[in-house]
Amino acid sequence: MSYNKRLLVIDDEPALRMMVRAVVEDAGWSVAEASSGEAGIEHLASHNVNVVLLDMRMTGIDGSETLAIIQEKYPHLPVIMLTAFGTVGSAVEAMKRGAFDYLSKPADNDELIAVLEKAYTHGRLLAENDNLRKKFIGNDPSEKIIGGCDAMLDMLELIRQVGPTEATVLVMGESGTGKELIAEALHESSNRSAFPMVKVNCAALPGNLLESELFGYVRGAFTGAVKDKPGRFQLAKGGTLFLDEIGEMPIELQAKLLRALQERVVEPLGAVKPIEVDVRIIAATNRNLREAVAKGEFREDLYFRLNVLELISPPLRERFDDLPVLVSRLLDKLGRKNRKSVRGVSPDFMQKLTTHSWPGNVRELENVLERALILSRSEILNVDSLPPLFTNPPKPTPAMQPQFVQQDASQGYGQSNFHVPSGVEFSDQKTVQTGRQNGGMQPDFAPTDFTRTDFSSHSGYNNQATYSGRQGYNGQQPMPPQNDNRSISRPKTLDDAERQALIEALNANGGHRERTADALGISRRTLQYKLRKYGLTKRS
Repeated sequence: MSYNKRLLVIDDEPALRMMVRAVVEDAGWSVAEASSGEAGIEHLASHNVNVVLLDMRMTGIDGSETLAIIQEKYPHLPVIMLTAFGTVGSAVEAMKRGAFDYLSKPADNDELIAVLEKAYTHGRLLAENDNLRKKFIGNDPSEKIIGGCDAMLDMLELIRQVGPTEATVLVMGESGTGKELIAEALHESSNRSAFPMVKVNCAALPGNLLESELFGYVRGAFTGAVKDKPGRFQLAKGGTLFLDEIGEMPIELQAKLLRALQERVVEPLGAVKPIEVDVRIIAATNRNLREAVAKGEFREDLYFRLNVLELISPPLRERFDDLPVLVSRLLDKLGRKNRKSVRGVSPDFMQKLTTHSWPGNVRELENVLERALILSRSEILNVDSLPPLFTNPPKPTPAMQPQFVQQDASQGYGQSNFHVPSGVEFSDQKTVQTGRQNGGMQPDFAPTDFTRTDFSSHSGYNNQATYSGRQGYNGQQPMPPQNDNRSISRPKTLDDAERQALIEALNANGGHRERTADALGISRRTLQYKLRKYGLTKRS
């Protein structure tokens, strides 16, 4: 048997060490033994260990002293204290000084394995986060960026590659995903890090004030301009200019910004000649700039000038694997801020976090954790300290649920199980009269693009009728429209288009969610979220 989990047992009783070895080796652990605290510390100096099981009372240095040495030298190594019945109080004190947990002798076999597995998971998360910081960040301030999922690792690798260059970077992502932290990491990893990084929020100022802030003005340029004022381009000389919320910049100001980017010169208000500037531009937005260009709200030439390199900051709902590390780091930070510390969160608390959609992303998570930390009366955060939205979610509204066509019972029709999605484009734009055909239910609209009417994961769909384009259901010709002028419009928004794409992908994969997620290149958890978002889940 190959072992990946390594346990060190430090106890001066050979019988106990032998008992622990017999129990945990059957559970897939490798076991090393030390008969004293000194021997245990010596073993740690030359061997890789995942968890330490440490007796409180030993000859030589006792468990408390040994724990202090281990904590100092190996701060991420979980230590579980073994204590006799009469010394439980000492074990509790040891936990306050950093021990992961404690067990009373003689330990129950199942309890021993359960606590070891929890300690192993906890230590692995801490070690992975520490290794990522060392590997991708080192002393770079981007250590503030927490995460080990594939999307975050890819982004950190891009920061490492892009940072030292002079290229303009566009950081895109939803609000609260850490776009400003990414910009700071890019600046600090560049050759301009010794010079200032100047930040401008383009959504915080009206157009005329934003122009004077960016480009400056000279004395007499307007009433109240009693002296020259340098703009942010000039203040950032040699460094980086961070244009946050660039998508909110008035379009009349975008032409002036474009010239500054192209010519590397700015013209302060009222000036008679341009001024050369030496800055690197990093811009960020939570808008879809391609869509803004299509609507005429953002200049296409400016978009291409900014989008030399693009970094995407993933939303929290697509990186739930990072939640344990994020929660740990944020609780440490919030504990120092509020002068109140907690040991961690309960499993139910963490489960509630993973079922939330997090529209506010990491910023929202930080607010939720700060509220819970302040209101909690224990060292472990429980669900009762979460906001009501988590413990009493709102009841689904009709817009949140799949819509079903209700037929007139007096005409011999029941409720159709066919889901007519809103905003779906039907290529032949035909409508079909509601009616019964071959014993199946006929929907109000016959979508040409659907190849079957049931998603295997949707119990509410009728799987007795199939539709194949213009051949109709069960291979029959579709019924012609009868006095029905309703039509389905093309998708008008990105949400409509995404909803349509989900439905088509589900149909193409027979309703199988894992295959659908693979086909779309997203995780199954992300697919579940989007199905809930667009009302495509099973009927309750």
